Amino acid sequence: VQLQASGGGLVQTGGSLRLSCAASGITSAFYAISWFRQAPGKEREAVSCITNTGATIRYADSVKGRFTISRDNANTVNLQMDSLKPEDTAVYYCAADLNFWESYWSKPVSYDYWGQGTQVTVSS
Repeated sequence: VQLQASGGGLVQTGGSLRLSCAASGITSAFYAISWFRQAPGKEREAVSCITNTGATIRYADSVKGRFTISRDNANTVNLQMDSLKPEDTAVYYCAADLNFWESYWSKPVSYDYWGQGTQVTVSS
């Protein structure tokens, strides 16, 4: 399984960015792709997840109403980030959970594969 994250960059407060995660090699019948982020000196935190069926979508409270997760197809998950704030600055990672339990969606240990990360910087 390989995950390739892209779309990060530098944006001003209030701006938008769109991240994409291209997944390959997943054969599980039911799985989830999630976005996490990690700022310097902080723990990795869950941002959003979506199952391969699209039936389950979850967001962290800190991004609700500003971020939208979606699937282009079975292999690509996007994260549209609007109204960005300086506190959204972090390295963003996509991850795949091949045995998804919704209760554990925000736990990094639940995930089997990780992408390489893409930097998002929001200037004030």
